[in-house]
Amino acid sequence: MKFAAKTSLLALSLIATAASAQAVRTEKNMSLDLANQIAAATVASCSASGYNVTAAVVDRAGSLRALQRADNAGPHTVGAAQGKAYTSASARNTTAAMLENVQKNPGAATLVDIPGFLVLGGGVPVKVGNEVIGAVGVGGAPGGHLDEQCANAGIAKVAELLK
Repeated sequence: MKFAAKTSLLALSLIATAASAQAVRTEKNMSLDLANQIAAATVASCSASGYNVTAAVVDRAGSLRALQRADNAGPHTVGAAQGKAYTSASARNTTAAMLENVQKNPGAATLVDIPGFLVLGGGVPVKVGNEVIGAVGVGGAPGGHLDEQCANAGIAKVAELLK
């Protein structure tokens, strides 16, 4: 084989290798243990404030990983928590920020029509750096802003594990 042909073959081989390396991704995701810790810390935070809530934790794809319902939490809180967690993970944003966007931007108003989305305060993404690995949703406190406070407190309890 001539030198030019060998060089061309080597170049094509390197390009193919680089392309296949880019085709495989490595992503961080929510473990069951982490999800259970966040759910427990979130419910505990709300309980300490006198709120009977449900906390749902989903992975980066929005699939349920953990669900904890406080004693005396209403049955509706289960679906609300899961919907908020799914919405937050899917949008990679808090549901409170999404609600504000829907209220101020007529073009975003149809977000509420997406199946499974619940655009109410109380859903917060869980991040490692800037990468969303899941989300926690809370339902049952007397206001979405209070649901969100509990979610943030639950995430703060495991902050050392999110590095």
